Amino acid sequence: SGMISFELKDGIPAGKTLMNSVKLCSLAESLGAVETMITHPATMTHVDVPEEDRHARGLTDGLVRISVGIEDVDDIIDDLKHALEKC
Repeated sequence: SGMISFELKDGIPAGKTLMNSVKLCSLAESLGAVETMITHPATMTHVDVPEEDRHARGLTDGLVRISVGIEDVDDIIDDLKHALEKC
């Protein structure tokens, strides 16, 4: 397992689309379990933090964090691939 993060170029709208499109990855406020979990801080964990404060801490509007779980790697990749195609 591991933690990864990436940036969606279209920020909050893309983050919302991605979160609404994943099927295998579980949406999570807190990361770290045996299943793959995903979060979009700008619309989830840090939604109440002013944009300027989020950005000062490196939490951009397009930041996505994933805690990779024990599912088959190809299933995780397929889930993310199909969700990212909608962004």
